[in-house]
Amino acid sequence: MAYVLLALAIATEVVATVSLKLSEGFTRLVPSIVVVVGYLAAFGLLSQALARGLGISVAYGIWAAAGVALAAMAGATFLGESLTWVQVGGIALVIAGVLALELGAHSTPA
Repeated sequence: MAYVLLALAIATEVVATVSLKLSEGFTRLVPSIVVVVGYLAAFGLLSQALARGLGISVAYGIWAAAGVALAAMAGATFLGESLTWVQVGGIALVIAGVLALELGAHSTPA
């Protein structure tokens, strides 16, 4: 259940972040409302995922990596932003770092 809450937190955070761009500096009402509600929901869901046992380094690592990757893809897909191979490589490195955190969290000390 904790990972479902984390996935929902990530999804709402990405929607809020895309809406932040669409709000044009909070001058457009509907996207501005989506930003505020989305970020409140995202942090509320993240707090519940943590309360259900996810470690902060793993949860925040997944949150950050998925958020970066999804926001970059949303920007390229919906907002006409560029996504170069160097940026794709950077996203892959962020994801690799999160995997290292996840694997390290499950290893037993020697």
